[in-house]
Amino acid sequence: MAPIAPLDLIAADSLLSEEELAIRGTVRSYLEKAVAPHISTWFETGELPVREVALGLGELGLLGMHLNGYGCAGTSAVAYGLACLELEAVDSGLRSLVSVQGSLAMFGIWKFGSEEHKQQWLPAMASGAAIGCFGLTEADFGSDPAGMRTFAKKDGADWVINGSKMWITNGTVADVAVIWANTDDGIRGFVVPTSTPGFSANLVHHKLSLRASDTAELVLTDVRLPADAMLPDVKGLKGPLSCLSEARFGIVFGVLGAARDCLHTAIDYALSREQFGKPIAGFQMTQQKLADMTLELEKGYLLALHLGRLKDAGQLSPQMVSVGKLNNVREAIAIARQARTILGGNGITLEYPVLRHANNLESVLTYEGTSEIHTLVIGEAITGIGAYR
Repeated sequence: MAPIAPLDLIAADSLLSEEELAIRGTVRSYLEKAVAPHISTWFETGELPVREVALGLGELGLLGMHLNGYGCAGTSAVAYGLACLELEAVDSGLRSLVSVQGSLAMFGIWKFGSEEHKQQWLPAMASGAAIGCFGLTEADFGSDPAGMRTFAKKDGADWVINGSKMWITNGTVADVAVIWANTDDGIRGFVVPTSTPGFSANLVHHKLSLRASDTAELVLTDVRLPADAMLPDVKGLKGPLSCLSEARFGIVFGVLGAARDCLHTAIDYALSREQFGKPIAGFQMTQQKLADMTLELEKGYLLALHLGRLKDAGQLSPQMVSVGKLNNVREAIAIARQARTILGGNGITLEYPVLRHANNLESVLTYEGTSEIHTLVIGEAITGIGAYR
């Protein structure tokens, strides 16, 4: 019989609308032509041409695509998720660029900013002409952001911010940073043009993961901002955590793209690689590996699609997003590692994408809520007892 693609085995496309299929097809076609041929080189050199890539993605309408107004496409959550899946099928760094731009920086301004903030930044960010980053994590405060040391102090009518942020995607190329800082009135967000005196960004070197991504440390030394730089419509951790929930939703779909690419690569390789006189796809142990990976990809996809439908209906909770991120990232890593075993020694080279995906997914497992934190979110939800401390 002719081989059937893993998601076709459960007729996954029958669950999508014509518009969703069209958006997915457009994104996939563009990425295959414009980005995928270069990604292994960008990963190997550790250099992503962020501005060039962002302009192409902006022209396609992917940046902030799930937001309404200000040059944003206003698509459904499911359509956004499908785009994230196609982006991460190329590379997690590419999806990270889009997630940070649209679901962290743009969403933070769109949801909590003043009308002036929105008019000034969102249209340019939607087009890719302006790049944004999101400063929450600090070197000593990852899972416990409430302890952040970055502090914004009132000085007359101005704010003066001192502190640093770590592991910031798009940091060295950003035109604007959404920075979260402690104040005498609790945690507040600030829209910080990166040209402001005292703001600097240092590129993080020697990464073994997310190499096709700009990762930086932000340093703010007596950064002086006008009073209206503060995001007016939120106070406390609700602000940054709401943004993170938006970005985590994209991850739920996105990592399935990496998993799909690994699985398809493993199937193609197993069909063409011969040992003992026949393709290794014809051996029972190989078929068990392929079948197990197929099941987890299919289950993860159905979970992501269900959460997407709930989000479009306004019924998605942060706990649900934790379920999706924990499960789908964990299974995507398992698929990438298992696929590597089918490729044998060839699996460790950049000629094939599987170990690149596996390395990238190690970062995705950690950022925007570690697997441990999402486990505790789920544990609290089902027991009613918080176990964070």
